[in-house]
Formats: sequence, C-alpha cells, structure tokens
Amino acid sequence: MTARRFMQLDVFADRPMLGNPLAVVIDAQDLDDASMQAFARWTNLSETTFLLPPTRSEADYRVRIFTPRQELPFAGHPSVGSAYAAIEAGLVDTGKSSLVQECAAGLLPVRVEGHGRARRIHVQAPPARILEIGDDLRERLAAALPARLERDEVRLVDNGPHWLVCDLREAGAVRALQPDLAAVAALCGHNAAVGVSVFGHETDGTAAMAVRAFCPADGIPEDPVTGSANAAIMAWLGLRGDNLYGTRYRASQGREVGRDGMVDVARDDTTGTVTIGGACALTVRGELNLAPTL
Repeated sequence: MTARRFMQLDVFADRPMLGNPLAVVIDAQDLDDASMQAFARWTNLSETTFLLPPTRSEADYRVRIFTPRQELPFAGHPSVGSAYAAIEAGLVDTGKSSLVQECAAGLLPVRVEGHGRARRIHVQAPPARILEIGDDLRERLAAALPARLERDEVRLVDNGPHWLVCDLREAGAVRALQPDLAAVAALCGHNAAVGVSVFGHETDGTAAMAVRAFCPADGIPEDPVTGSANAAIMAWLGLRGDNLYGTRYRASQGREVGRDGMVDVARDDTTGTVTIGGACALTVRGELNLAPTL
C-alpha cells in the first residue's frame, strides 16, 4: 500500500461540522481513474478531490473532482477546499495571493485572502451557458419540489456541471421545501443535470439569499453547501439584469441538514465573470493507505 497525505476539510465554514466536508488526496499522481472513482464512492461525500502536478505552465496545481458516481469538470466547494489544501500541503507558496487552478474545465483564477484560520479562498467559476426549458419539464419540476414555477423562474445552467435552477423568490419557500427525491433524481437523470438548486431572498440579516441543492441522482439527497450552484444562480441573475441582490452578496445554505454554510458570491459586470468563496476548516490531516490500482 502507498501512504499518501490526506486532508478532510469543512468548506464554506470557519469551524468544523458547519459547512460541506471535502476529502482531499494530496499525492495522487499515480492513481488511475478507476482508483479515484472507487475512493470517492467509498468516502460517500458529495465530492472527493485528488491533487496532482499541473500539466500547464500557467497553473499552480491540478485537481480532479469526483462525486460518488462521476467525475466533474468543475465544482465550487471542491475548488475552494482544494486550493486551501494545496496551500496547507506546501504545494504552492503560502505567501501567494493569486493562484491558478487547473481542472477539467480549464484554468481558473483563485484569489487568497488572509492566512491560517482567517484564510478565505475565492475561485472564478467557468463561464455559464443559461438555457430556457420547456413547459413540460418546468411542470414536472414544479410537481417534484413541489413549488409553483412560472416560465421566468427556472433555467438550466451549465457552468461545468448542469443545474436546474429555480427562483422561489422568498427564503421561507426555499426552507419549507420537502421534495420528492425520486422524482428529482429522474428529472436530473433525463436532463443530464447534477441537481436542482432553489433560491430565495433572505431577510433574517445573516445573508441576502437562502439556497438549497438537491442531487439525489448522484447519491446526495441534499448537498450541504454548493459552490457551483451558487455560481450558476449568480450567472443567471446577471443575465436577467437582477437589481435585488446586486453584484456581491452572501448566500446561506445548509441549515435544513444541520449545517450553516456561507458562500460569498460576486460578479464583475464588465466581464460577466462570477467568483464564489469562503472559509475552510481543516478537520482531519493524516496519511491515507491507497494503492495505485484497486
């Protein structure tokens, strides 16, 4: 067996057990695809990442991202957590405030603020394609949630993973949802979507937006805190010229599953680029015994 450095982080929280856990295998350069997928299935977390040397001279590190079922070209909390882990593991200079992450979605800028427990990581999401969906899918999605969805309240957003994104307007409607997860899984499977994300305006003073993300087709009934879904929401808000949330806000996600994650979301109106970021709590650090092939 090969001993590899291993970390488990809580992402989008500054204390353990409030955000979204992420498993990170540091020394993964000799692992094959099947080994990575098998280990991600074993951890049974929403995502597991593997850090490798970059293949592009512009990149500081390379990351591969796996759910229990598949590899993703991009995901938000794995990108934030992997950048944090790369710094903690000494793969990049701890004094750098700007990094470049190489992943299947390409080269993504990373901004680092602060040091140690005060460190905050902000990752630029890939450009998003935002597509309208047909009335039949919208009606089936409304029945699965269940929620009333008008034509201007749902889109399919592709920013690496594909998200069915629903604007429920108010946080109360978001937090009260009790979806039919089997129906959600079927809709996601039929439409090549990783999950359904819903959002609404929060007025409790802790955040501007409440978000939930359901990914039962990937074995994750409800994801605690989801960077790519939050980035997808912001991209859609920018396209439709939203003036409620502005170009910078904080989103709350995870309370319905016993967490309290916070995601800082920003959009550059000149370029349209979206970044998501937040804190990380290093919860587990040690060695992993994992052979190159399983």
